[in-house]
Amino acid sequence: MNYLIKSLFLILALVAFSCDSEDSMEVKDDNQQTEDPNNDNSSSDIIDISVLAAKFYNDDALTVSVGTDYITITSHNEPDHKSMYYSQGSSLYEAYDEPGNPDFKKNPNSIETQNFVYRIPRYPSEATTKSTTPMGPMGVAVNSVAFFNQQAAPGDDILEELNTFDQYEGHPANSGDYHYHIEPIWLTQKLGDDAFMGLLLDGFPVYGPVENSTRLTNDDLDDYHGHVAATAEFPNGIYHYHITDDLPWINGDGYFGTPGTITK
Repeated sequence: MNYLIKSLFLILALVAFSCDSEDSMEVKDDNQQTEDPNNDNSSSDIIDISVLAAKFYNDDALTVSVGTDYITITSHNEPDHKSMYYSQGSSLYEAYDEPGNPDFKKNPNSIETQNFVYRIPRYPSEATTKSTTPMGPMGVAVNSVAFFNQQAAPGDDILEELNTFDQYEGHPANSGDYHYHIEPIWLTQKLGDDAFMGLLLDGFPVYGPVENSTRLTNDDLDDYHGHVAATAEFPNGIYHYHITDDLPWINGDGYFGTPGTITK
């Protein structure tokens, strides 16, 4: 009898222990995902260009504001360097002659104050469908001056227009909006020929013609005149455009990303 009682107590104890153990086990849902603090897929491919806002320096001619999704640049489009295209009453007027270019000629236009408002994506990304750059401003340099593409005004030849550029390689259109088609040598001399020059309307930056002490050519770049590489502001790499010495100079077949908007 004692043996039976002891055996009964032992069985009851084992059952109680088994129940307590099952109750204390953690039940894991197979569909439940645990968060890996080292895995940040939501932001790993996102580029924030707001760091570039402080690079725009010509405060007399532009303002820059950083919003949630867009960077807004309001520009009077007035170069901070001298030009024969300023009126002779301006402190920035400087007569210009190019003895090395017998084909040089001044175009009939003058620099006039503009009111451009660029609304540029703060987080640029490659566009699924690429779009061409427009006639007129396709982006803005750090000193407020517009970037134009490689197309001449209707009826003109862009290679002929080169002969109308001032001492800093810019000139005004009929509406008085001064712009650069090619390397803005005022900026490359002032900031460095590998420096950030400005933004195109799709949010991707434009850099000078030098990278890693090498002067780039069109063959180093893609059809849109850019590539992915590290820059001073983006050491982990970013798609960016480069200015080169040869046509198309700043941009190739259009915007790599989705452009924002510009109002005049």
